[in-house]
Amino acid sequence: MKISIIGAGAMGGAMVEGLMESGVVERADICVSDPSQRAVERFAESGVSLTTDNQLAAEQADVVCIVVKPWLVEGVIGEIRSVLRPSHQMLIVVAAGIKAQQVSEWLADKSLPFFLVIPNIAIAVRQSVSFIVPCGASKEQVETIRHLFDQLGQSVITEERLLAAGTTLASCGIAYALRYVRAATEGGIEMGFRSGEAERIVAQTVKGAVELLQHSDAHPEALIDQVCTPGGVTIRGLNEMEHAGFSSAVVRGLKAGL
Repeated sequence: MKISIIGAGAMGGAMVEGLMESGVVERADICVSDPSQRAVERFAESGVSLTTDNQLAAEQADVVCIVVKPWLVEGVIGEIRSVLRPSHQMLIVVAAGIKAQQVSEWLADKSLPFFLVIPNIAIAVRQSVSFIVPCGASKEQVETIRHLFDQLGQSVITEERLLAAGTTLASCGIAYALRYVRAATEGGIEMGFRSGEAERIVAQTVKGAVELLQHSDAHPEALIDQVCTPGGVTIRGLNEMEHAGFSSAVVRGLKAGL
């Protein structure tokens, strides 16, 4: 399978990095396209093919991924649609807020199967949650794309109406989780640890919490209860956070992204 990534910005570049390490495709079968020579040069020594010609990238791929800012999607589709082959190719559009109806109208040819996909930047280290909305795709095509993104983390086949919620929960959620890491690191510094040491402690603690949750069938509160000794420091700390609106702030922040 040959994959072309059109757009080598933050998300496009992260996808390329994940694909290179996934083993799901050979590096020689990955093409990176961007009108900026500087953008593609970061992959010059990686073994992938590079171009500034989006049409060339599109016509040689089995899977064409458009990974650009939302306001650029229509222009890129207009640029490459004449070389797309509905019988042999699938299109992936990675751009927040773009609707399936828009993509269908821009393509003109209704027979081309495409997918709206929202990953997050942890795709670079193959730890993304990627939301996938199939549009006009067969069961086999859906499984092909699901398998691809499962090699880059975890995939969720979903409805278009839930794509915005998925974006704020998992894509914006990366930033929210990192903000906690930063805040806890600052707390660690205030308590006497050096900056780098505090950050490593917090990052490993968050990683440990995630591993515990993923390797058990327990509800998060059940795991919290295991840590909270009656009258102990953990429950006092949690109650102070809740008095400051911790849980409410998280929910309000998530909903603000809809």
